[in-house]
Amino acid sequence: MTGALRLAFGLMAALLLSACGKPDPDAPPPSPILYELASADGSVEGWLFGTIHALPDDTEWQTPAIERAVTEADLLVVEIANLEDRAGATALFNARAAAQGQPHILDRVSADIRPALAELIDRSGWSEEELRKVDTWAAALMLAQSLRHGDSANGIDRALLRQFRGREVVELEGLSAQFALFDTLPEQDQRDMLAALVKDHMRWQDDPGHLARAWLAGDIEQVIDPGQSALLADPELRETLLTRRNAAWAPRIAAMLDDTPTVLVAVGAGHLPGPDGLAALLEARGFTVRALR
Repeated sequence: MTGALRLAFGLMAALLLSACGKPDPDAPPPSPILYELASADGSVEGWLFGTIHALPDDTEWQTPAIERAVTEADLLVVEIANLEDRAGATALFNARAAAQGQPHILDRVSADIRPALAELIDRSGWSEEELRKVDTWAAALMLAQSLRHGDSANGIDRALLRQFRGREVVELEGLSAQFALFDTLPEQDQRDMLAALVKDHMRWQDDPGHLARAWLAGDIEQVIDPGQSALLADPELRETLLTRRNAAWAPRIAAMLDDTPTVLVAVGAGHLPGPDGLAALLEARGFTVRALR
């Protein structure tokens, strides 16, 4: 595969939680959702923060509650800890993504959205031949990443990792595990993922910053609304990308909350809300979960 793919994102970043455009100077003060996690006796054990993986330059997102959590936490828990190793990320991606004998990229989606996919490819800078040489999941990520206008350098996960230098950081998955998750998807699910990317772009191409606004306003329910995202409207993809991962993370996070003085858990905002979200799963494990503003 030719070219260098900048792969410094979490699993959902390129497909769901990447912001575009410029910050709105008339926007209200930021209010991203931050949950306080307390034990049965009321002692604060940590915080649960839903992040976004890319933002426009100069976006104000910190609140006093977030600043307090960052200052007081002894441990930071993230999806991926080593976001700066771009060479290593590219090597991992290439090892998983390379494929032979794949059909033409346009033939991997239904005929009704092929013109839209062709337009995305033309805008992305990738050639149809380059995309033919990779698995379908990889093609979807390549297109999503190259079409993003927000900068991953402004992602909240990166900002937190910089602020926690010198303190302990634990990753829940890492890039290798995330790429493996994609790579083991059945081909039809991979094609559904590519189709969802196309459909979401068609729906939101005139308002690419809608998720960033929702995140900044603390409206994370919108982030996981199937009516807003073709990706999450697909039951198999939602189960793989959110539900199953949340179920695996919850006991690990609970153990760290029990064993460490204070923990800041910072993962993609889509993992927090809903009955199968981390907030509900941790509450079911006996923690008191309270939204802070």
